[in-house]
Amino acid sequence: MNERIRAREIRVIDDDGGQLGIMTPREALAIARERGIDLIEVAPQAQPPVCKIMDYGKFKYEQAKKEKESAKKHKQSELKGIQMFPNIEDHDFNVKVRSAIKFLEDGDKVKVTIRFKGRQITHPEFGRQQMDKVTQMVSEVGQVEKPPSMEGRMMTMILSPLKAGGPKPAAPGAPKPPSAPKPATPRPAAPAASAAPAATVAPVASAAPAPVAEASAAEAPAPVVEAPDPAATPEPETPPAA
Repeated sequence: MNERIRAREIRVIDDDGGQLGIMTPREALAIARERGIDLIEVAPQAQPPVCKIMDYGKFKYEQAKKEKESAKKHKQSELKGIQMFPNIEDHDFNVKVRSAIKFLEDGDKVKVTIRFKGRQITHPEFGRQQMDKVTQMVSEVGQVEKPPSMEGRMMTMILSPLKAGGPKPAAPGAPKPPSAPKPATPRPAAPAASAAPAATVAPVASAAPAPVAEASAAEAPAPVVEAPDPAATPEPETPPAA
């Protein structure tokens, strides 16, 4: 930087990124002094070396920022761990799972350990249920690298972070996606019927009987004519003889 540059000629770049050409370090330093900034050697291996006129504090800040980003991209994955018991309370369980999610988001692997105390070792299925719950809750950011297995009185499982753009694992118990439908097989045509079935005749409703008109009360019965009694008829008188 500045007077420490020992090359005979250097390629100079100003603070705006423009090319000032090839010149001696003394000429470049004079330009830098006029602008009130420094002459910094940014590519000493080039032929000729490349120097830039810029603020040294700004240069150190940008360099530290690049190193930090590079270290973040090449970060070595660490193995973190969480421990619990088969009968852990829901609140404590959620705290442990949130810690595991944070580790996975930072790019670290997580070793989940369930410790069995006393007679709990006779019921390992309770520990496996807890492992399945952990796997389901971290499925958005992690996947199972090593499935649950017993190691003495402990059950362990290792989770690894999902790769960027990789497929997400299906949660335990989630329904499988439906498979593509198979093409339908054409069936032979049904044989034609020999004769059409006879039409069914609907039964005809019988006519209701006509109502019988009642005799009018005003109509009087026909009079009965009695025959004359011959005994009661008087005989004609015979006139006396002359």
